[in-house]
Amino acid sequence: MDLNTIVMIGYFILMIAITYAFKKMGTGSSSHYFRGGGRMLWWMVGATAFMVQFSAWTFTGAAGQAYRYGFNVITVFLGNVVGYIAAWWWFSTRFRQMRVDTPTEAISHRFGRGNEQFFTWMLIPLSILSAGVWLNSLAVFASAVFHYDVTLTLWVTGMAVLLISLLSGAWGVVASDFVQTLVIAIISVACAGVALFKVGGPVKLVTEFPSGFFTGADVGPHYPALLIVCFLFFFIKQVQSINNMQDCYRFLTAKDSVNAKKAALFALVLMLFGTLIWFIPPWAVAILYPDAASTHPELGKNATDAVYLLFAERAMPLGTVGLLMAGLFSATMSSMDAALNRNSGIFVRSFWTPIINRDQPRSEKYQLRVGQMVCIINGLLVILVAQYMHGMQSVSLFDLMIQVGTLLQAPIVVPLFFGVFIRKVPDWAAWVTVLFGLVVSWAISHWFTANDVANLLKLTFTDREMHDLSAIWNIFSHLVFTGGFFLLTQLFYRPHTGARQKKIEEFYHNMETPVYAEADQDQFDRLQRSKIGRISIWMGAGLMLLILVPNPLWGRVLFLLCALSILLFGWLLQRSAVKKSSTQHDKTPLTQSRH
Repeated sequence: MDLNTIVMIGYFILMIAITYAFKKMGTGSSSHYFRGGGRMLWWMVGATAFMVQFSAWTFTGAAGQAYRYGFNVITVFLGNVVGYIAAWWWFSTRFRQMRVDTPTEAISHRFGRGNEQFFTWMLIPLSILSAGVWLNSLAVFASAVFHYDVTLTLWVTGMAVLLISLLSGAWGVVASDFVQTLVIAIISVACAGVALFKVGGPVKLVTEFPSGFFTGADVGPHYPALLIVCFLFFFIKQVQSINNMQDCYRFLTAKDSVNAKKAALFALVLMLFGTLIWFIPPWAVAILYPDAASTHPELGKNATDAVYLLFAERAMPLGTVGLLMAGLFSATMSSMDAALNRNSGIFVRSFWTPIINRDQPRSEKYQLRVGQMVCIINGLLVILVAQYMHGMQSVSLFDLMIQVGTLLQAPIVVPLFFGVFIRKVPDWAAWVTVLFGLVVSWAISHWFTANDVANLLKLTFTDREMHDLSAIWNIFSHLVFTGGFFLLTQLFYRPHTGARQKKIEEFYHNMETPVYAEADQDQFDRLQRSKIGRISIWMGAGLMLLILVPNPLWGRVLFLLCALSILLFGWLLQRSAVKKSSTQHDKTPLTQSRH
């Protein structure tokens, strides 16, 4: 058994430990299973908000894009930073204050029960598709590392993610996300530092990038302008993608409004820091290893998506590849298990209980069991979707992710973003806008494509410029046409009456009314710090064993510093958990803090 496999086994033992550590908390009620009962601290919520935007695709498809083209991949991730700025400024607290357990419950309050059913059957398939992209990215990478068949890797990794998602619900999902954030941080910082040293510093990283870091041999005079426009449009897209009622579940787990706001700020800091360092290794590979594109021929046209692996194999000390794979599993698990957990909550609360089981008692135990069954079915579907996507060898992982996000997700996001603050639209505006947006997606893919835009402008673009123009055209179309359609539905608005009007007024009143922690919250706070602190100490101790691996002195020192930082963090958390709070804050009546 090689060292990388041993590291991966140790990682899975850690994930199982997290699952069992939080199993009791996660299965206490359906609310705790779906969103942790709204009891979580800001640093746990912020880590999961960050990790949801992070997946194995970052280390594979996005890394391959960075290796090929240099700077322009940054647009996607700086867009995430802008999205979290908006979440910190306005959206995060209001999402927490909606006082719901699932996103579709929020949609029901805002747009009515009909839209709740419509979006239930739109969101579940879309999240399965997105999770399939994430799992496919992971399997491509894992098969190159361990030299296993990709299909076998898909099933093994997919079932592992499913098992962890199934057992402990939202508590296990969020707790594992936080620990996995530590794994990602270790890998990213260590690889970025070594890459900069080997290249000779940031200046050489930019000036010696073979295809041109900001420009290149395959770009024309229009590229600088396209790059600026790409930045602007991805900023707008990611503000909508992060701050909408579909993705509000990121902040529903926070214990109160203040912690939701802090969580958004924490996610913002993590994303900004990550954006600055994630792509240093693939940029360095383009300079240090010109043969990178031919190193893993078994990956076909996606061979360049393994450049992070190549860097870990050639530039880093022994054991780093295993840690990199742990980071990839971390990233995929955080994205996939959040999707599975959310789907379970949506199905149970918005379809099974009110439609199928409306005449039967709605016991918490029954809802919990149905949610777990739905989690299993969703997990198997994700694996099958990932297996199908692997056969699409003509599409790069980067392009696949962008296409899913812009062509399928954008029509759903538009009404769920604008509907948060635009009040005077009819209820039917939400589902009709989605259908209109899907028509827009079809039109810009088959009828009036980016090539037609170039012909209309009477400009000639290179392949690289056309790649960026296509992304711009997709985002522009949904912003102008789909977004404009939703805004125009205000012309048909008529005030609601009776119970429906009261429900809308209650929705917006709740959004502006702070949520305070319940009186017994302190015990949940100390439990979170204690459990995560203990698990972090275990992880640090396991990482310390890598010092025994026969590496150069600098490699052993690198592992030592990483292990000591995690041990210190875990010890501080453990210590804070045993300290008795001197005061009790934010005590309010249960009627105000029920959610």
